[in-house]
Amino acid sequence: MPVIVVGADTPIGHAIVSTVCRSAAEVRAFITHDAAADRLKERGVKVAMGDVSDSSHVEAAALYCFCAVLVTEAAHDDRDRAFAEHPDDVLAGWAEAARNAGVRRVIWVAAEHREEPYPESVGEVATVIVEGDLEDAARAVGELEETESLSC
Repeated sequence: MPVIVVGADTPIGHAIVSTVCRSAAEVRAFITHDAAADRLKERGVKVAMGDVSDSSHVEAAALYCFCAVLVTEAAHDDRDRAFAEHPDDVLAGWAEAARNAGVRRVIWVAAEHREEPYPESVGEVATVIVEGDLEDAARAVGELEETESLSC
């Protein structure tokens, strides 16, 4: 089933794409920095480029995806964001985009635990905290993406 990685042009996003490319039939990457596009396309990844704060772009890229992997680093780093200034507004836009696109599973990927819950998105939701090794976190995302149900 199709998977989209929003923030695939971050270090953890790159590791996640490498992991999910092994099992997912279709992998999409939403990126801001075009330097990553060619490398992703060479791996067979469908690439969408845009402003991560534009939820309509994220929604269009996620249409018909089963799972959205949302790398929160892309809401906090130094990339340009024209549609939302605060990272929480970007995350809320991603949640809305996932709902509107019909995504059934969201995996939030973050560098640290968050006191407030992530914005409400879809029925199946999980969070992976990156604690050191990017490959370990990417494997955790891959396992969650492949599992039949997150409620088991």
